[in-house]
Amino acid sequence: MQNVGAAWSMATLTSSALLVALVQTATNLPVFLLGVPAGAFGDIVDRRRLLLITQGWMLSAAAILGMLTLTGHSGPWTLLWLTFALGLGSTMNGPAWQAIMPELVRKPDLPAAISLNSGGFNLARSVGPALGGLVVAAVGAGAAFMLNAVSFVGVMIVLYLWRRDPESAPQSTESIGGAIWTGMRYVRFARPMHAVLLRSGFFVISSSALWAILPLVAKVELHSESSGYGVLLGCLGLGSIIGALFSSRVRQMFSPDTIVTSSVVLFGLVNIALAYLTSFAAVALTMLAGGMAWMSVNSNLNTSAQTSLPAWVRARALGVYLLVFQGAMAVGSVIWGEVAERFGLRPTLLMAGVTLLIAAALTARLRLTGSLELDTSPSNHWPEPPLLVERHPEDGPVLVTVEYSIDSERGVEFARAMQAVRRIRRRDGAIRWSLYEDAATPGRYIENFVVESWAEHLRQHERITVSDHEMEVKAWAFHQGDGAPKVTHWIAPKRS
Repeated sequence: MQNVGAAWSMATLTSSALLVALVQTATNLPVFLLGVPAGAFGDIVDRRRLLLITQGWMLSAAAILGMLTLTGHSGPWTLLWLTFALGLGSTMNGPAWQAIMPELVRKPDLPAAISLNSGGFNLARSVGPALGGLVVAAVGAGAAFMLNAVSFVGVMIVLYLWRRDPESAPQSTESIGGAIWTGMRYVRFARPMHAVLLRSGFFVISSSALWAILPLVAKVELHSESSGYGVLLGCLGLGSIIGALFSSRVRQMFSPDTIVTSSVVLFGLVNIALAYLTSFAAVALTMLAGGMAWMSVNSNLNTSAQTSLPAWVRARALGVYLLVFQGAMAVGSVIWGEVAERFGLRPTLLMAGVTLLIAAALTARLRLTGSLELDTSPSNHWPEPPLLVERHPEDGPVLVTVEYSIDSERGVEFARAMQAVRRIRRRDGAIRWSLYEDAATPGRYIENFVVESWAEHLRQHERITVSDHEMEVKAWAFHQGDGAPKVTHWIAPKRS
């Protein structure tokens, strides 16, 4: 309802396609400023308390916008600034909100829970816009904004009554800056997230055209009022629900890669069809297909991200995911708004559809990780480092060396297997990693990696997962020496 009110209010205040498109930008632009820090907060502070604060912030922004609109004091820039304020609250809320899901259900149920969450969201999307259009048409956008403010009260009550499992409370001693850097490093070396982020970015920046200019399509091309715009958004939401009802059966028949690629193609064809359709009924039916494709792409990408992330970095990595998703939406809205200003609405939809088909072709080879392929639970198989002298947590940097004895004829295979170990070390905290062979003794190798501090290395012990352990076992199987490879810890000496 908020989105309908804001978009239609702007379309009423101005005929500029760029300003109408900037409503989407104002909603999503805060992700550029706070997306990654929001994820860091979600991992190292109490998520329940953080969610209560962000919900309160959004309540205040929506209430102020509602009062200004009802009293006739809202203009285009006031609308944009307060929409931006709502976006700030949503950005801080998003990673923590996503990250609490594994606290509410068992891991085997997580894919179904994500689909259920998506279905609930899209149920609201199908009902909300239609109601929003009716409310705006009957009593104005201000009433829709005030109803949005009231809705946050219900969410805050649920959060206040929720009692988290004490084991889920944050235990990290990381600083915010350190947590941000650690999260970015994790995403850089986590291959499953690369596929999710690239597929999401290509899809959203192309698909944002439909969301950005739909109010003007409804008003200018279909000669409809706000209620008609709400019905079109409702058809998108209804299509999403239909897609969610069949998602489980579809996942049993096809891989996530096939589903996502096919859905991107379908959304592209929807855009191309909208460029030519002139009947409101035909456009509404086409929007049903668009909703199915939209839900299918995003629920599968979200499932792949959620199930590939360990608990300690989940909110941070999801913050990066939301940064790419909503950032692409913000940038795409500006781009397509400017394209619509220059070339018109229908040519813009046609270009967006073709771009989506190209995006599907470019990302088809990026493999998504299935929900059952990774075990992200802690393995706890690294032994506690032996210490004769007590070390301060911030002592460092720390150099860790691991000595291997390898059959010299299998050196190339070993080096190839160690590349997976390199990504694990770098992802979980190492700032440098290397592998060397003894020039005088063929087959004698030394792996070494550097960590910023003793505390950070101890965190590495906690971060290693069961799937990581399996990768280590494959690499360590090349070792022919007596016992396990020798591990040595070196700490930089104090200078004062």
